[in-house]
Amino acid sequence: MADKAKGKMEQAKGKAKEAAGKATGNERMKAEGKADQVKGKTREVAGKAEEQARGVADSLRGRRRP
Repeated sequence: MADKAKGKMEQAKGKAKEAAGKATGNERMKAEGKADQVKGKTREVAGKAEEQARGVADSLRGRRRP
């Protein structure tokens, strides 16, 4: 769950950085903001996949019990 939350925060940081870059005309900051958003989305998706994998593993363990 931590990765999922960190991903959301990184996306928010990226959006703010992109907006600041647009407002100031700073193309580098704008590009960094977009990159931060992509990294954040990747981290969020990885966190969701990890949660799902844990859920599947827990389900399988529960089914094996007599």
